[in-house]
Amino acid sequence: MPTLNQSYVSKGSWRSDLFKGKVVFVTGGAGTICKVQTEALVLLGANAAIVGRNKEKTDAAAKDIASLRPDAKVISLPNIDVRDVNSLVTAVNKTVEELGRIDFVIAGAAGNFLSDFNHLSSNAFKSVVAIDLLGSFNTIKACFEQLRKNKGAIIFVSATLHYYGVPFQIHVGAAKAGVDALSNALAVELGPLGIRSNCLAPGPIDNTEGLQRLAKGTKDQMAANIPLQRLGTTEDIADATVYLFSPAASYVTGDVLVVDGGSWHVGNLGNRDYPVNIIKALDAPGSKL
Repeated sequence: MPTLNQSYVSKGSWRSDLFKGKVVFVTGGAGTICKVQTEALVLLGANAAIVGRNKEKTDAAAKDIASLRPDAKVISLPNIDVRDVNSLVTAVNKTVEELGRIDFVIAGAAGNFLSDFNHLSSNAFKSVVAIDLLGSFNTIKACFEQLRKNKGAIIFVSATLHYYGVPFQIHVGAAKAGVDALSNALAVELGPLGIRSNCLAPGPIDNTEGLQRLAKGTKDQMAANIPLQRLGTTEDIADATVYLFSPAASYVTGDVLVVDGGSWHVGNLGNRDYPVNIIKALDAPGSKL
Protein backbone atom coordinates (compact mmCIF):
# COMPACT_ATOMS: atom_id res chain seq x y z
CA MET A 1 0.00 0.00 0.00
CA PRO A 2 1.18 3.57 -0.63
CA THR A 3 2.36 5.55 2.37
CA LEU A 4 0.83 8.83 1.25
CA ASN A 5 -2.70 9.55 -0.01
CA GLN A 6 -4.80 12.41 -1.36
CA SER A 7 -4.72 14.18 2.00
CA TYR A 8 -1.09 14.98 1.23
CA VAL A 9 -2.44 17.30 -1.47
CA SER A 10 -5.64 18.55 0.17
CA LYS A 11 -4.08 19.28 3.57
CA GLY A 12 -0.52 19.94 2.48
CA SER A 13 1.51 22.97 1.42
CA TRP A 14 1.78 22.18 -2.29
CA ARG A 15 -0.60 22.83 -5.16
CA SER A 16 -1.96 19.70 -6.82
CA ASP A 17 -0.61 20.42 -10.33
CA LEU A 18 2.87 21.54 -9.24
CA PHE A 19 4.64 18.90 -11.36
CA LYS A 20 2.09 18.42 -14.13
CA GLY A 21 3.81 17.25 -17.31
CA LYS A 22 7.04 16.36 -15.50
CA VAL A 23 8.67 12.92 -15.34
CA VAL A 24 10.87 11.59 -12.54
CA PHE A 25 13.35 8.72 -12.95
CA VAL A 26 13.99 6.97 -9.62
CA THR A 27 16.63 4.36 -8.79
CA GLY A 28 15.89 2.40 -5.64
CA GLY A 29 12.27 3.36 -6.18
CA ALA A 30 10.90 0.33 -4.35
CA GLY A 31 12.68 1.26 -1.11
CA THR A 32 10.81 3.00 1.69
CA ILE A 33 12.50 6.39 1.28
CA CYS A 34 12.52 6.61 -2.52
CA LYS A 35 9.02 5.19 -2.85
CA VAL A 36 7.49 7.91 -0.68
CA GLN A 37 9.51 10.57 -2.53
CA THR A 38 7.95 9.34 -5.75
CA GLU A 39 4.47 9.13 -4.24
CA ALA A 40 4.60 12.82 -3.39
CA LEU A 41 5.70 13.83 -6.88
CA VAL A 42 3.01 11.70 -8.53
CA LEU A 43 0.32 13.07 -6.22
CA LEU A 44 1.40 16.54 -7.38
CA GLY A 45 1.09 15.71 -11.08
CA ALA A 46 4.30 13.99 -12.17
CA ASN A 47 4.68 10.68 -13.97
CA ALA A 48 7.40 8.29 -12.88
CA ALA A 49 9.77 5.48 -13.80
CA ILE A 50 10.59 3.11 -10.93
CA VAL A 51 13.99 1.46 -11.37
CA GLY A 52 15.08 -1.55 -9.33
CA ARG A 53 16.75 -4.95 -9.37
CA ASN A 54 13.97 -7.07 -7.86
CA LYS A 55 11.11 -7.47 -10.32
CA GLU A 56 8.41 -8.32 -7.79
CA LYS A 57 9.21 -5.36 -5.52
CA THR A 58 9.68 -2.91 -8.39
CA ASP A 59 6.44 -3.93 -10.11
CA ALA A 60 4.52 -3.71 -6.82
CA ALA A 61 5.91 -0.25 -6.03
CA ALA A 62 5.00 1.08 -9.47
CA LYS A 63 1.48 -0.32 -9.20
CA ASP A 64 1.01 1.20 -5.73
CA ILE A 65 2.23 4.63 -6.82
CA ALA A 66 0.12 4.63 -9.99
CA SER A 67 -3.01 4.13 -7.87
CA LEU A 68 -2.53 7.52 -6.20
CA ARG A 69 -3.75 9.60 -9.16
CA PRO A 70 -6.34 8.56 -11.76
CA ASP A 71 -4.31 9.72 -14.79
CA ALA A 72 -0.88 8.80 -13.41
CA LYS A 73 1.60 6.97 -15.62
CA VAL A 74 4.08 5.00 -13.56
CA ILE A 75 6.24 2.40 -15.26
CA SER A 76 8.23 -0.40 -13.66
CA LEU A 77 11.80 -0.98 -14.82
CA PRO A 78 13.03 -4.08 -12.98
CA ASN A 79 16.23 -6.10 -13.39
CA ILE A 80 18.33 -2.94 -13.65
CA ASP A 81 21.77 -2.92 -11.99
CA VAL A 82 22.99 0.62 -11.29
CA ARG A 83 26.58 -0.65 -11.32
CA ASP A 84 26.15 -1.24 -15.07
CA VAL A 85 25.73 2.03 -16.96
CA ASN A 86 24.45 0.22 -20.06
CA SER A 87 21.65 -1.30 -17.98
CA LEU A 88 20.66 2.21 -16.93
CA VAL A 89 20.80 3.49 -20.50
CA THR A 90 18.26 0.82 -21.41
CA ALA A 91 16.01 2.01 -18.56
CA VAL A 92 16.34 5.65 -19.65
CA ASN A 93 15.48 4.81 -23.25
CA LYS A 94 12.42 2.87 -22.10
CA THR A 95 11.33 5.79 -19.92
CA VAL A 96 11.59 8.30 -22.76
CA GLU A 97 9.80 5.90 -25.11
CA GLU A 98 6.85 5.44 -22.73
CA LEU A 99 6.72 8.74 -20.81
CA GLY A 100 8.28 11.12 -23.32
CA ARG A 101 10.98 12.77 -21.21
CA ILE A 102 12.92 12.91 -17.93
CA ASP A 103 12.91 16.11 -15.87
CA PHE A 104 13.91 14.92 -12.42
CA VAL A 105 16.27 12.19 -11.25
CA ILE A 106 16.36 10.64 -7.79
CA ALA A 107 19.51 8.55 -7.35
CA GLY A 108 18.53 6.45 -4.38
CA ALA A 109 19.77 2.90 -5.00
CA ALA A 110 21.88 1.88 -2.01
CA GLY A 111 23.31 -1.05 -0.12
CA ASN A 112 23.79 -1.30 3.61
CA PHE A 113 24.51 -3.79 6.36
CA LEU A 114 26.16 -3.65 9.76
CA SER A 115 29.81 -4.61 9.94
CA ASP A 116 32.80 -3.52 11.96
CA PHE A 117 36.10 -2.92 10.14
CA ASN A 118 37.60 -6.21 11.36
CA HIS A 119 34.83 -8.23 9.70
CA LEU A 120 34.31 -6.04 6.63
CA SER A 121 35.99 -7.62 3.63
CA SER A 122 37.49 -5.59 0.81
CA ASN A 123 34.90 -7.05 -1.54
CA ALA A 124 32.01 -6.06 0.74
CA PHE A 125 33.36 -2.51 1.01
CA LYS A 126 33.73 -2.35 -2.77
CA SER A 127 30.18 -3.61 -3.29
CA VAL A 128 28.59 -0.82 -1.24
CA VAL A 129 30.74 1.86 -2.87
CA ALA A 130 29.84 0.45 -6.29
CA ILE A 131 26.09 0.59 -5.62
CA ASP A 132 25.94 3.89 -3.75
CA LEU A 133 28.63 5.97 -5.45
CA LEU A 134 29.34 4.42 -8.84
CA GLY A 135 25.62 3.71 -9.20
CA SER A 136 24.83 7.38 -8.58
CA PHE A 137 27.39 8.48 -11.17
CA ASN A 138 26.05 5.97 -13.70
CA THR A 139 22.48 7.12 -13.14
CA ILE A 140 23.28 10.74 -13.98
CA LYS A 141 25.51 9.67 -16.86
CA ALA A 142 22.63 7.73 -18.41
CA CYS A 143 20.12 10.56 -17.80
CA PHE A 144 22.41 13.42 -18.81
CA GLU A 145 21.02 14.16 -22.28
CA GLN A 146 17.47 14.30 -20.92
CA LEU A 147 18.54 16.50 -18.02
CA ARG A 148 20.34 18.84 -20.40
CA LYS A 149 17.42 18.97 -22.82
CA ASN A 150 14.87 19.71 -20.10
CA LYS A 151 17.06 21.75 -17.72
CA GLY A 152 16.34 19.14 -15.10
CA ALA A 153 17.17 18.62 -11.45
CA ILE A 154 18.89 15.86 -9.49
CA ILE A 155 18.47 14.62 -5.92
CA PHE A 156 21.00 12.19 -4.51
CA VAL A 157 19.79 10.33 -1.42
CA SER A 158 22.69 10.69 0.97
CA ALA A 159 23.05 10.28 4.74
CA THR A 160 24.66 11.91 7.78
CA LEU A 161 26.90 8.94 8.63
CA HIS A 162 30.05 10.64 7.33
CA TYR A 163 29.57 13.81 9.38
CA TYR A 164 31.03 12.02 12.39
CA GLY A 165 32.41 8.56 13.11
CA VAL A 166 29.64 5.95 13.04
CA PRO A 167 30.84 2.46 13.99
CA PHE A 168 29.80 -0.50 11.81
CA GLN A 169 29.04 1.91 8.93
CA ILE A 170 32.51 2.58 7.48
CA HIS A 171 31.52 1.37 4.02
CA VAL A 172 28.31 3.42 3.81
CA GLY A 173 29.86 6.53 5.31
CA ALA A 174 32.68 6.46 2.76
CA ALA A 175 30.25 5.91 -0.12
CA LYS A 176 27.88 8.70 0.94
CA ALA A 177 30.77 11.14 1.42
CA GLY A 178 31.60 10.41 -2.20
CA VAL A 179 27.98 11.00 -3.22
CA ASP A 180 28.04 14.43 -1.58
CA ALA A 181 31.26 15.29 -3.41
CA LEU A 182 29.79 14.05 -6.69
CA SER A 183 26.71 16.23 -6.26
CA ASN A 184 28.79 19.30 -5.41
CA ALA A 185 30.95 18.89 -8.51
CA LEU A 186 27.93 18.30 -10.76
CA ALA A 187 26.27 21.43 -9.40
CA VAL A 188 29.27 23.44 -10.58
CA GLU A 189 29.79 21.67 -13.91
CA LEU A 190 26.14 21.35 -14.93
CA GLY A 191 24.86 24.63 -13.53
CA PRO A 192 25.60 26.55 -16.76
CA LEU A 193 23.29 24.08 -18.53
CA GLY A 194 20.45 24.89 -16.14
CA ILE A 195 20.75 21.59 -14.28
CA ARG A 196 20.56 21.65 -10.48
CA SER A 197 22.12 18.98 -8.25
CA ASN A 198 21.44 18.54 -4.53
CA CYS A 199 21.61 15.88 -1.84
CA LEU A 200 18.90 14.96 0.62
CA ALA A 201 20.23 13.39 3.82
CA PRO A 202 17.57 11.63 5.92
CA GLY A 203 18.19 11.04 9.60
CA PRO A 204 16.25 8.63 11.82
CA ILE A 205 13.00 8.17 9.87
CA ASP A 206 10.31 6.02 11.44
CA ASN A 207 8.98 2.93 9.62
CA THR A 208 11.95 2.63 7.27
CA GLU A 209 14.36 -0.20 6.58
CA GLY A 210 17.27 1.97 7.64
CA LEU A 211 15.86 2.64 11.10
CA GLN A 212 15.02 -1.02 11.62
CA ARG A 213 18.57 -2.00 10.68
CA LEU A 214 20.46 0.66 12.60
CA ALA A 215 18.15 1.46 15.53
CA LYS A 216 19.39 1.04 19.06
CA GLY A 217 16.85 1.06 21.88
CA THR A 218 13.15 1.85 21.77
CA LYS A 219 11.65 4.58 19.60
CA ASP A 220 11.08 6.71 22.70
CA GLN A 221 14.73 6.33 23.66
CA MET A 222 15.84 7.32 20.18
CA ALA A 223 13.50 10.32 20.11
CA ALA A 224 14.88 11.53 23.44
CA ASN A 225 18.31 11.95 21.80
CA ILE A 226 16.94 14.06 18.92
CA PRO A 227 16.73 17.83 19.47
CA LEU A 228 13.17 17.99 18.06
CA GLN A 229 12.22 15.07 20.33
CA ARG A 230 10.65 12.89 17.67
CA LEU A 231 11.57 10.51 14.91
CA GLY A 232 11.19 11.77 11.38
CA THR A 233 8.36 10.64 9.11
CA THR A 234 8.41 9.66 5.48
CA GLU A 235 6.21 12.71 4.83
CA ASP A 236 9.09 14.87 6.10
CA ILE A 237 11.23 13.33 3.35
CA ALA A 238 8.45 13.80 0.80
CA ASP A 239 8.17 17.51 1.60
CA ALA A 240 11.93 18.02 1.35
CA THR A 241 11.93 16.28 -2.03
CA VAL A 242 9.07 18.40 -3.36
CA TYR A 243 10.84 21.55 -2.21
CA LEU A 244 14.12 20.68 -3.94
CA PHE A 245 12.39 19.92 -7.25
CA SER A 246 9.95 22.83 -7.04
CA PRO A 247 10.40 26.36 -8.43
CA ALA A 248 10.85 27.48 -4.81
CA ALA A 249 14.34 25.93 -4.95
CA SER A 250 15.24 27.25 -8.40
CA TYR A 251 18.34 28.99 -6.97
CA VAL A 252 19.39 26.07 -4.74
CA THR A 253 22.13 23.80 -6.08
CA GLY A 254 25.20 22.11 -4.65
CA ASP A 255 23.50 21.85 -1.28
CA VAL A 256 22.83 19.04 1.19
CA LEU A 257 19.40 19.24 2.81
CA VAL A 258 19.58 17.34 6.09
CA VAL A 259 16.20 16.10 7.35
CA ASP A 260 16.96 14.68 10.78
CA GLY A 261 15.47 16.90 13.49
CA GLY A 262 18.97 18.09 14.36
CA SER A 263 20.10 14.63 15.42
CA TRP A 264 23.48 14.62 13.70
CA HIS A 265 24.54 17.62 15.79
CA VAL A 266 24.46 15.47 18.92
CA GLY A 267 26.40 12.62 17.31
CA ASN A 268 26.34 9.21 18.96
CA LEU A 269 24.77 10.14 22.30
CA GLY A 270 22.44 7.17 21.95
CA ASN A 271 25.24 4.64 21.54
CA ARG A 272 25.80 3.89 25.21
CA ASP A 273 27.51 0.55 24.54
CA TYR A 274 30.44 2.24 22.83
CA PRO A 275 33.27 1.21 23.01
CA VAL A 276 32.35 -2.19 24.49
CA ASN A 277 30.85 -3.57 21.26
CA ILE A 278 33.75 -2.21 19.20
CA ILE A 279 36.36 -3.93 21.36
CA LYS A 280 34.45 -7.23 21.19
CA ALA A 281 34.27 -7.01 17.39
CA LEU A 282 37.93 -6.19 16.98
CA ASP A 283 38.96 -9.04 19.30
CA ALA A 284 36.93 -11.63 17.37
CA PRO A 285 38.39 -13.43 14.32
CA GLY A 286 38.24 -11.13 11.29
CA SER A 287 37.05 -11.55 7.72
CA LYS A 288 39.13 -12.83 4.85
CA LEU A 289 40.77 -10.10 2.80
